[in-house]
Amino acid sequence: MSPIIAEPPSKDVRDQKHPMEKLLRMDRIPHIWCPTCGLGTTVTALAMAFEELELDLDKVAVVSGIGCTGRVAGYMKVDSFHATHGRAMPYAFGLALARPDMKVIVFSGDGDLASIGGNHFIHAARRNANLTVVCVNNFIYAMTGGQSAPTTPTTAKSSTSPYGTCEHPCNLPLLAGSSGATYVARWTCLHVRRLTKAIKEAINKKGFSFVEVIAPCATLYARLNKLGSGLDLMRFYHENSVIKHGADLNELDIDYQSKIIVGKFVDIEKPTFLDLYNQANKRAFGDKYQPYGGDNGVK
Repeated sequence: MSPIIAEPPSKDVRDQKHPMEKLLRMDRIPHIWCPTCGLGTTVTALAMAFEELELDLDKVAVVSGIGCTGRVAGYMKVDSFHATHGRAMPYAFGLALARPDMKVIVFSGDGDLASIGGNHFIHAARRNANLTVVCVNNFIYAMTGGQSAPTTPTTAKSSTSPYGTCEHPCNLPLLAGSSGATYVARWTCLHVRRLTKAIKEAINKKGFSFVEVIAPCATLYARLNKLGSGLDLMRFYHENSVIKHGADLNELDIDYQSKIIVGKFVDIEKPTFLDLYNQANKRAFGDKYQPYGGDNGVK
């Protein structure tokens, strides 16, 4: 039997534009992420959210820190800022204050946001900064060698805990909600439609909105814990997800290779930092004070 030889794509197919060309910097594609890494579908969800919301891309900024997820800012075809490790939040907060007419989105990893940047995370939420924060939780420090992270489940192995970590991991939705976030949700990277909807809701939410994306590292975390391929890992978390909207934030701890609660947990209204700033200045200066926060920063 003759071997089946695949026909090369026709010129018409080669000339077709990528469906996300207006949202991604195609000169930087292909990306650096490993095969079966959940970051690909997570970025797809972000791009779909931008498109479905019909955002003015000239008034959108994406800020990331350091790490695998930190590369996202460089791939999005919007104003973007690649901050130093752990400092995505203060850079984004400053941008949101300087340009309150813009949608400012922090898109970074658990090590960047919850470890070295943990204090910034807490106080941005406490102040109810007008930011949307998407944290991709891969359970490990993936870019730097597979060390234990603040989110590594207890007993899971890493390069710095070869016999299993003995630390309690951060419950990120609890951290965000208890610090003052107005919107808190969690989905896996395979809940693409639900994740897209959550990102859209978070972007439209006034104040500090937070979306956690469960995407365990398909290379180091999977290999060190003998969990099969990246697809096996993703499928496990997708199939073992329990959708529980409005769940008690204290119930959202993630145990090693166990059921995981996903859904929308917090959706409230409260004054933002700028709201309270304007109120304070109004009390100080009376009618002479012009509220800050118009299309050009001042109205």
